[in-house]
Amino acid sequence: MKADCHMHMVLDGMDWKASIARGVDDGFIRTALDRYRTLGYTYLRDGGDRWGVGARARQLAPEYGITYRSPLSPLCKEGCYGSFIGTAWATMKEYAALVAAQKQAGADFVKIMISGLMDFDRFGILTQPGLPAHEIRELIHIAHSEGMAVMAHCNGAETAIAAAEAGVDSVEHGAYLNEEALAAMAESGCIWVPTVSTVGNLLGKGRFDDRAVAAILESLLGNISTFAAMGGTVAAGSDAGAWAVPHGCNTEDAWLRKAGLTQANIVSGNIVVMERF
Repeated sequence: MKADCHMHMVLDGMDWKASIARGVDDGFIRTALDRYRTLGYTYLRDGGDRWGVGARARQLAPEYGITYRSPLSPLCKEGCYGSFIGTAWATMKEYAALVAAQKQAGADFVKIMISGLMDFDRFGILTQPGLPAHEIRELIHIAHSEGMAVMAHCNGAETAIAAAEAGVDSVEHGAYLNEEALAAMAESGCIWVPTVSTVGNLLGKGRFDDRAVAAILESLLGNISTFAAMGGTVAAGSDAGAWAVPHGCNTEDAWLRKAGLTQANIVSGNIVVMERF
C-alpha cells in the first residue's frame, strides 16, 4: 500500500493563483490520478478546496484504483490564514452551520485551519499565531458532535497542545513543536502528518533563504524522531500541490526516513489514517 495522507488536487506545485483560476479540470485531475496510480498509490487524502476540485477527484479516483478522501472545503476563521483556499466563518454559530452543511454534502472529515504558515525566510516565525485555545476546543467539539473526524492545519506548540487536548484526530504540518506538545499529541493518540516535503523540497530552489529552510527542516526532523520514540503515529503526507511539491513527486517517505522512521513505521501510519478517516 502507498498513500499520500495530505495533498491538494486543486494546486499544481508551481502557481497557486493559476491553479485556482483553472478550477475543476477533468484533464488535469485525470493526469494527476494516473501519475499516482503509476507510482503505486492506492490512497489519497485531500486537504480540501472550496471550488470542488478535490470533490471531483474523489468521484474519479475509483477508476484509477485509488481510495480518495476529502473534507470538501477547509474551514477557517474570518481574517485568518486559509481564506485563499477555504470557507471562512465569523462566529461559532456560523462554523457549526458549515460543519453540518459539509456533513450533509458528503465530506469525509472536517478540515480546520487553526494557525498561520511558516515564514520560510525566518526560522521560528509563523505568519499568524494560532487561534485561542478555547476556540480550538470548541471547533473540535462541534465537529466531533456531528460525528466527524477533524484534520487540523496546525503550527506552533501552544496551538498543537490545545488541539491535542481537545481530541483532534490529526495535526497537519506541525512546525515548531516542543516536547510538551509532542507528548500531548502522543498521549492523545492523534496522528501527525508533518508534510516534510513542503520544507525539504525548498532547499536549493532559490526562492527562500536556504539557511532558514535548513533550520526549519532540522527542527522538524528532530521532532518527528522524538514523537515516534514517544510512540506517536506519523503518517506520510507530502502536501502535494504546494510550491515545489508537484503531484506524485514521491519525496515524503524519503524525508521521513531521514528522521529515523523505517518504511514499516510509515506504512503503519498510513493504515491508521485510512481506518480513522
